[in-house]
Amino acid sequence: MSRGQVRNATGDSFFVWEGDVLVVNILGKPSAAKDAIGKPKGTQLKVSVTAAPVAGKATDHMVRFLAPQFGVGVSDIEVVFGRENVNKQLRIKAPKKLPIVFAQGTLDL
Repeated sequence: MSRGQVRNATGDSFFVWEGDVLVVNILGKPSAAKDAIGKPKGTQLKVSVTAAPVAGKATDHMVRFLAPQFGVGVSDIEVVFGRENVNKQLRIKAPKKLPIVFAQGTLDL
C-alpha cells in the first residue's frame, strides 16, 4: 500500500498514510496492567492502557501515551471515532517516529 494513497479505510492493514497523516485503527484494552502497544489483530492495532474506561478517560490516556511513541504532541493526534469505545480510529499528524510494529511501513523524513 503506497503512502500517497488517499483512502477513508485502511483496507486490509491496521494503518494507512493520507499524505503526512497516519491513520491507525485501534483495539483498545482499558484497565490493563501497563500501557503498551501490542500486535496487530486483523485490521486493528492492540493498545493497552492502565486507565479505566470512564467517560473517555482511557482514550485520553491512550493519546497521552501514544504521542511520545510517535514523536508528536498530544494535539497532533485526533480521535476520529471511538472515544468511548474499544474500537477507535486515530489520525496522527506528521509522526516523527514509528513504533516497531509499523516496520512493514516506511517513514520517509
